[in-house]
Amino acid sequence: MYREQIKVLDCTIRDGGLINNHYFTDDFVRAVYQALSKSGVDYMEFGYRSSRELYSPKEYGAWKYCDDDKIREIIDGIETDMKISIMVDSYRVKEQQFAPANESPVDMIRAATYVKYIDSAIELINKCHDLGYETTCNIMAISKEIEPDLIEALDQLAKSPVDVVYVVDSFGAFYCEQIDYMVKLYQEHLPGKELGVHCHNNQQLAFANTIEGIIHNTNYLDASIFGIGRGPGNCCLELLLGFLKNPKFNLTPILKVIQDHMIPMQDEIEWGYIIPYFITGMMNEHPSHAISYRNSEDKDKYAEFYEKMRLPQE
Repeated sequence: MYREQIKVLDCTIRDGGLINNHYFTDDFVRAVYQALSKSGVDYMEFGYRSSRELYSPKEYGAWKYCDDDKIREIIDGIETDMKISIMVDSYRVKEQQFAPANESPVDMIRAATYVKYIDSAIELINKCHDLGYETTCNIMAISKEIEPDLIEALDQLAKSPVDVVYVVDSFGAFYCEQIDYMVKLYQEHLPGKELGVHCHNNQQLAFANTIEGIIHNTNYLDASIFGIGRGPGNCCLELLLGFLKNPKFNLTPILKVIQDHMIPMQDEIEWGYIIPYFITGMMNEHPSHAISYRNSEDKDKYAEFYEKMRLPQE
């Protein structure tokens, strides 16, 4: 439960923004930043650095783009040692420009990709490494990948300067046995690299699977406040901090954000364990099926959704 090398990364704004097109108010983002700073969390992920060519500013909030100046507006005047990360879909990078790390409030760039786009991730990692950023690679949807293809991608990453490679359970389909297997596979093919784990809560296993990663020496742990994230959400930050026996962590500021902001927010946007998300996780399917169903008049007809999901997907 206590290991000095462990780093906790909060993805409340980034993963939570997938629910509401990243329309979080500055006041909320600042409250999260202040709470995380006081809590001892190591990194806060503000959102995506996305292309305005692909994602119109008329449809998305500021945290879809994470401009350096916008981040500075939030963090100005707050003293903290906590680092800042942003995520970039490497296969969707268009006009993006990155300032050198010593001129940016951002410390870490996280390259999100699929196995078939691993070359784009490595290109982004090389670019950002040369600019002085810490880097990670988050290969998504590995529960759907063919193992030889995944191994080939890992072998390519092993030759890159990437600092951390994440085991990502995008669909919340994994049990602890799969986390165990994947972590050992990553360790075999990524000698000398740090590993991380990012789990989704479709089957109420995000916390347990994160602990499984800890047991097998993954040192970078993703979580979000009150588990907020697309669909069922993520490993709950408050559970993780309660589990980790590092005296630097302070749970009180996180609980204050939950009571003041997250509970009221659930009246407007939905996340957490709900049966349709369990069904997609159990069937190793993208949560978009459940999200669409939850937006329909039949959203609580769980048996009908289950029967539809049992049919071959187009």
